[in-house]
This record gives sequence, structure tokens and C-alpha cells, in this order.
Amino acid sequence: MENYQILIVEDEDVTRFSLRNLFEAEGYDVYEAIDGDTMTSILAKQDINLVIMDINLPGKNGLLLGRELASNKNLGLIFLTGRDSDIDKILGLEIGADDYLTKPFNPRELTIRARNILSRIGQNPSETEEEQAIVSFNQWTLNGNSREMTSPSGEIIPIPRGEYRALRLLIKNQGNIISRQALIKEMTGRDLRSNDRTVDVTIRRLRKHFESDTNTPELINTIHGEGYRFVGQTD
Repeated sequence: MENYQILIVEDEDVTRFSLRNLFEAEGYDVYEAIDGDTMTSILAKQDINLVIMDINLPGKNGLLLGRELASNKNLGLIFLTGRDSDIDKILGLEIGADDYLTKPFNPRELTIRARNILSRIGQNPSETEEEQAIVSFNQWTLNGNSREMTSPSGEIIPIPRGEYRALRLLIKNQGNIISRQALIKEMTGRDLRSNDRTVDVTIRRLRKHFESDTNTPELINTIHGEGYRFVGQTD
């Protein structure tokens, strides 16, 4: 196993220690923080690969901190929190978190989700031509190297890993229906769960990017009961 480094951001001592023991037993290097200031200090000194963070923290809450982390495309983020409302889950995913789990949690499920995210972060983008490809569609450009989109007006839009993977899969299968199960598998490596909004939130965010340009037609169709389809025109 590659020696990945995980940072636990949790102010509740028992939970933080339990998480540290759980991931150290899996062979990871684990660091701890109780708030945003400590998190920032550790991130400046260590090459952290994955942050597992509560939302209810002293000082800045996890949603604000997560927004600050979203620009780092090589850093995974899982929210692990007692806040289980749909609004919190949607907000967490919209700021770019890779996953969102609520307490109490299944330790085995958490380690599997963490492993899936780390495996995707650890993939070298230069391993395949597909990952490196610059794809143009409807005067937009998707750059696989920088994980950015460029709008027709020239605006550069960084997109989170999940959005990038979803859009890449849809474009690759232009005109075909892609199921929500296939999309969640591509985005996170896990299976779709009942009442899971991750895919829908991701598609909604992608649509918002395209809607910023009034001349861009609808590029992603919803196929009710089946999934989504990319209907843009690639160059």
C-alpha cells in the first residue's frame, strides 16, 4: 500500500482517537486537528492526501473550511458529521466534497470509501491519453490536465474531481444514456445507495456552469427513471 496521509479534523476527542486508530490499523499515516487553524498548519507542513472532517467545529465550521480546500485537486475530502439534513449534504457536495457520511457510521464503510477516493487521487493523470485530453464542445473546453473548463467567453472554471469525472464519462458516451449507478461508480468508486443525491447535485452544478453562458444550449438531458445524457456537440 502506498503510504497515504490522512488528516482527521474533529474536535470530539473520542471520535478523533477512534478514527486515528481505525486508519492507522489500515496502514495510513494519520494526523489530527481540532479546528481550522490546526488543520491549516498541518496542511502547510505535510503532504496530506485526504481530509476527513466534521462540520461542527470551533471557529470556522467544516463547510467554510471545505470550501477553502476545494481548489486543491490532489486533496480528497470526506465530511463525517452528525448533521444529516439533506440541505447539509447538498451543501457539502456542492462545495466539492468527495463524500458525505453521517454519524454514527460503519467503520468498514468509511475505510472503503476513503480507499476509493485515495485510489483516484493517486492515479497519475498522464497514465492515459484520455485523462490528458482537451475536449471541446459547444465553444467550451474541458482540460483533463488542469481539471478546468473554459467558457466561450474565456472564463476559466476549476471543477471538483467528482464533476470532472461525471462530465468526462457523459462526453465520452455522447448521445447515450448513462445511469446514475454508472455515474456514482465513476465519481466515487462506490455503488449507488437509496436516497443518494450525489449524482443529482453534481449534474445540477455542471448545469449551473453552462447556464452562466446564455448562448449555451442545454447540454445534459435528464432521462427520468434512467439517468442522464450528454447532447452537446464535440469538435
